[in-house]
Amino acid sequence: MTASTPTNRSDLLRNTKHSFCKALLDPPPPSELLSSYFSGTPRITEHAPSWATSRLPFLGKTFEGLDGCVQYFDALAKTLGMDMGRDTFPGVDGFIVDIQAQLEAREGKNKGMVSVVGKARFKSIKTGKDWHEQFIYRFSDFDEQGKIGHWEIWADPLSAWEAVGS
Repeated sequence: MTASTPTNRSDLLRNTKHSFCKALLDPPPPSELLSSYFSGTPRITEHAPSWATSRLPFLGKTFEGLDGCVQYFDALAKTLGMDMGRDTFPGVDGFIVDIQAQLEAREGKNKGMVSVVGKARFKSIKTGKDWHEQFIYRFSDFDEQGKIGHWEIWADPLSAWEAVGS
């Protein structure tokens, strides 16, 4: 079997998350991205200390539901630009799957977790300052088709805080 043909749950999760990350390189509108890759009850959490939310409103809280997740993308787009390219994410084999992970799976959802490390250049919309960083995505709370229930992001809030300014 090729890497693009899922043979089991692990392959399904790895391939669908790889496909999602590739879609982020030239993303469709948030509502289309959400309907294509997320379950009907999506959540997005970009982790950061609570003090960072005054300049970076997309950080430090969980956006829930389709409307909430669209709000995440809107807040992010008003604050930061992202320059993601072909080398932002590793190939499909660079996506780590733990099929047994329970995490915070809600009732009716499947266990499992996929994580990946990416890299990109980010730029403050307000100041024009930019920086390069690595970040971690963790996906969990999947439905039967492997669609994402919860997308968590760990990045560099201090660099973003400094770039955005007061």
